[in-house]
Amino acid sequence: MAMLLDGRALAKTLRAQIQAEAEQWSQASGQIPTIALLRAGSDQALLSHARSVRRTFERAGFGFQEVELPAGSDTEALVEEVRRLNADPGVHGVLIQEPLPAGVDQSTVVEALDPIKDVDGVHPLNAGRLLQQRGRYHVSSTPLGGIAILEHYDIPIQGALAVVVGRSDIVGKPMALLLLHRHATVVVCHSRTRDLAEITRQADILCVAVGRARLITGDMVKPGATVIDFGINFVDGKLVGDVDFDTVAEKAGAITPVPGGTGPVTAAMLLRNTLQAARWQWGHHLP
Repeated sequence: MAMLLDGRALAKTLRAQIQAEAEQWSQASGQIPTIALLRAGSDQALLSHARSVRRTFERAGFGFQEVELPAGSDTEALVEEVRRLNADPGVHGVLIQEPLPAGVDQSTVVEALDPIKDVDGVHPLNAGRLLQQRGRYHVSSTPLGGIAILEHYDIPIQGALAVVVGRSDIVGKPMALLLLHRHATVVVCHSRTRDLAEITRQADILCVAVGRARLITGDMVKPGATVIDFGINFVDGKLVGDVDFDTVAEKAGAITPVPGGTGPVTAAMLLRNTLQAARWQWGHHLP
C-alpha cells in the first residue's frame, strides 16, 4: 500500500511559518497582507471556493475582500474593476475567479492585472518569467503546492521521469516547468495524447490535473511511483480526484489523497504568494 502524502499536516506547518512571517512584516510595515477575489456572478462553485479562501485568510490573520460583479458583466466592466484593485494600496493580491461570463475576453482581463498583484501567476509576464526563471514572478499556488509536497516528503525529483497529465495554464504547464527547473525529465500529456497509459506507466512521478474523475487507474501506474492528484470532482455528492485512489494506492509508492492532499497545501501557497506580493509592493518595484 502506498505511503499517504498528507497535505493537511504539511499545510498546518506551512501556515504557522507564513503567519509568523506575516506578523513580522505587518509590524514593520503597518499593513496587513490582503487579497481580493474578483468574480462575475454567484455560481455555487465560485461561492464555495470564495468561502474556503476567506476561511484560510482570516484564520491566518490576513485581509480578505470579495468583489462580485453582475453575472452579465462584460470585458470592459471587469477590466475597470481590475484596474481599481491594481490602484488600491490596501489590496496586495488579486485573484480573478473563473469561469468568467460568456463573451468576456479572458485574456484582456488577465492582462489588465498588475503582475505584482497577480498572486496566481496567470499574467503573461509572470508566466514568461517562470519559463525563463528570470527576475521576480508569482507562480500558481496549486503546482507550488505539489512541489512543496514532493520536497517535504523527500521524493527525488532530479533525474526522475515526471509525467504531467493536463496542460492548463494554471496547473499543468507551470507544474511541468517547476519539475523541469528541478532537473526532472518531463513529459506533458493531454486529451490528444496517444496511448496515455503507455506513457503514465513509465512515470517515476505522475501528476494529474485534467478534471476527469478517476481517470488514472492502477493499471496505468508504475509500481512504486509517486502520484500527485490535483483533481477536484464531485461524484454522487462525494469529492474525488482524477486518480482512482483505491486501485492506484495498491500499486504506487506514495500518493496524495482527495480530499486532504494537494488542496490544503494550495491554500497555504496562496497565503505565501500574497505575503510575497505585499513585500514586493512595500519595496515599490518589481525588478
